[in-house]
Amino acid sequence: MGVDVCWDPAAAQPPARQAAFRSMTAVTAGDKGAWLELFAGDAVVEDPIGPSMFDEEGKGHHGQDGISAFWDKTIANVERFQFTIRDSHAAGDEVANVGTITTYLPGGYRVDTDGVFVYRVREDGLIVSMRAFWETERAMATARQVED
Repeated sequence: MGVDVCWDPAAAQPPARQAAFRSMTAVTAGDKGAWLELFAGDAVVEDPIGPSMFDEEGKGHHGQDGISAFWDKTIANVERFQFTIRDSHAAGDEVANVGTITTYLPGGYRVDTDGVFVYRVREDGLIVSMRAFWETERAMATARQVED
């Protein structure tokens, strides 16, 4: 399970881009503990932004407990992830990654989620905000059976 990215993770990168790469790596590896360690105690995850099947009120998942529950509700139910980042724009303490998250779901289904994924870090490199701009209906329209 690798991470497919278009930047060189070995090269010097802004802290927010490094945090985003570490986040994708932990998700791809299915390592909840490593993923949670990337977030500040008061961090917020909005994935997607606004009301959704993952966040009915659209207020995001707050703190370690909320982010852990988000993992259990979403990430834990995916058999495999592939991240394809087509572009990445770092500025200040944030990075906006443009790309596709491909999820392989139980039952042999695949869904491609196109979006913009924005990470903000504090001085120590911990993520304080992860905001994902993507459309549920658009992603679900890509659902298809994976051929072996």
